[in-house]
Amino acid sequence: MSETRQVLYFTAPYQVTVRQEPLPPLAAGQVLVRTLLSAISAGTEMLAYRGEMPADIPLDAEIAGMSHPFRYPTPYGYAAVGEVTALGAGVDGRWIGRQVFAFVPHQSRFALPADQLIEIPAHITAADAVFLPFVETAVSLLMDSQPVIGEQAIIWGQGVMGLLVTALLARYPLAALCTVDAYPLRRQKSQALGATHSFAPADVNGWQMLLGAAGADLGYELSGNPVALDQAIAAVGFGGRIVVGSWYGQKPAALHLGGAFHRRHQRLISSQVSNLAPSWLARWSKARRLDVAWKLLAELQPAGSLITHRFPLPDAPQAYQLLDQNPGAALQVVLTYE
Repeated sequence: MSETRQVLYFTAPYQVTVRQEPLPPLAAGQVLVRTLLSAISAGTEMLAYRGEMPADIPLDAEIAGMSHPFRYPTPYGYAAVGEVTALGAGVDGRWIGRQVFAFVPHQSRFALPADQLIEIPAHITAADAVFLPFVETAVSLLMDSQPVIGEQAIIWGQGVMGLLVTALLARYPLAALCTVDAYPLRRQKSQALGATHSFAPADVNGWQMLLGAAGADLGYELSGNPVALDQAIAAVGFGGRIVVGSWYGQKPAALHLGGAFHRRHQRLISSQVSNLAPSWLARWSKARRLDVAWKLLAELQPAGSLITHRFPLPDAPQAYQLLDQNPGAALQVVLTYE
């Protein structure tokens, strides 16, 4: 009898299912990994869950196996941590028993070429390691925005991605670090991580009074809500920068660009982790950025404060329902594997 594995599939809008399927034979150069944890991205994966993924671009051209557009049914996910349990021909025996990170969909076991795995440093736990792609994205967002000493910064969205950016920006000597989010849990966590002030989206007067007539120097839109981008444009002052880290998928963004934006010489900066911005390519590589992310991950240890829910893989439908129907109650949701 052939061995099997469990794989999570997005089968239709608002529907996920876990399928039992044969485990492919281990090819030469591959290693077999038993998954320990995988993290749900409440941004990108919820686009897939809600049927809002764009149909005309690859899921991620830089990740093996994701160079195709999203179609139902499909497995998805990109933050798995596991332990190497078997080796294909030609693989160094040192891999056995190692904990590794991989950009693969949610599944109980998987086989990959050894060079597509990322070894987890011994001092980093599996629970912290599932945050690697999110911390790397936060590093990329800061690289693209280049914060300056004494600036006033404001961030829309305090989900896991926004909270990690807040935690990193709190290390800078900024004049003010403001955050905006609809949910009290996220606002409280934001201030615990170093935000000087946190506001609800309706409290426009609050951040306007704090930032003053000149407005913010730097804004981030990380909420996934196009309305927040319009608020960010209004809050950032003359010559300011707005970094757009959200992926809206099929949601349109209606922006008011005919008024103050037109005269303020503001910059809208697109930021996405798959590629480094051209200005960094002379000295930086993805490997260098990843090394920075590992070091910051070891310092932040986000699992203890940001993981709010763990679901066994067979209960994954409940995990996505929670994130869709009660997002204010959850931060990072992870799937566990028995």
